[in-house]
Amino acid sequence: MREVSISDFRKLYIPPKNSHKGQNGRLMIIAGSKMYHGASILPLKVASRIVDLVYYSSIEENNKIVERMKSELLDFIVIPRKKVVKFVDECDSILIGPGLGENCFTKKMTERLLKRYPEKRFVLDADSLKVLNPKFLGKNCLITPHKVEFQRLFGLPADEERVCFMAKKFGCVILLKGPVDIICSPTDCAVNKTGNPGMTKGGTGDVLAGLVAALSCKNDLFLAGCLGAFINGLAGDRLMKRFSYYYNASDLVEEIPKTMMWLHQKTCRSKTK
Repeated sequence: MREVSISDFRKLYIPPKNSHKGQNGRLMIIAGSKMYHGASILPLKVASRIVDLVYYSSIEENNKIVERMKSELLDFIVIPRKKVVKFVDECDSILIGPGLGENCFTKKMTERLLKRYPEKRFVLDADSLKVLNPKFLGKNCLITPHKVEFQRLFGLPADEERVCFMAKKFGCVILLKGPVDIICSPTDCAVNKTGNPGMTKGGTGDVLAGLVAALSCKNDLFLAGCLGAFINGLAGDRLMKRFSYYYNASDLVEEIPKTMMWLHQKTCRSKTK
C-alpha cells in the first residue's frame, strides 16, 4: 500500500488567477450541540481559510457565538437548522456530524440529506457515523471513523483489509484515523504516516474533518482524504518540533495554512527544476 507524500500535493486544486468569489469552493457544515461547541467551530475555522464560502448551521447558541467571530474568519453565512435544505443546492460539499450528538435528529438529518442529494459530496464524521445505516453510503461519501466507530458502523474490527473491503462494498471513501491513517476508495488505497501523539487531544479530529471537507469541494474525495490526513498530520509534526506535545486543536488550525503554503512553495520549486 503506497504512502501519501509531498508529491501528492501537486495534484491539489489551485484557484485560477481569473477566478472570482464562489468558484473556489462552497461548503456546508452541520455540526455542534449544547455540549459540543468547539466541534463545530474548529472545522469552520480551518475550512474558512481554504474555500470561498462556508455555510454554517448549528444550534442557536453556537450560531450566535459564530456570528461574533466574523472579524477573525473569512466569509461564512450562518444558517438556521430549519433552513439547511434550502442552501444545500448552493454547496459543493457537506460536512455533517462533528459534535451533533448521538440522537434522532442526527440520524434523520444525515440520512435525509444523503437520500435527497446523492449527487452532492458528503464528509461524514463523528456522531453521524454512530447513528448512520451504512446502506446510505455511496460514491459521493467520505467517512472519517476511528477504529471504534468503524467497528460500530460495519460490525467488524478495523484493519487494512477490511477498510479496503468496505470501501468497495459501499462504493465510498474511508479515512480510518489512527497512528497510521488508512485511506481507501473502491479502486485505490494509501496510508498516511504524518502525525504524532500530541494530536490525541480533543478537537484534532474536528479540525481534520473540516480540512478534508474543504478540500473535497474542488478535489475528488480520495485525494481530499489522502491530503487532508497528510496536511493535518504534517501541521502537527511542525508544531511538535516547536512545542513538543504541548499544543492543541486551535494551534493546529493556525498551523495548517502555514503548512499548506510551505507545501505549495516546495512543490512549485520542484516543478521548475
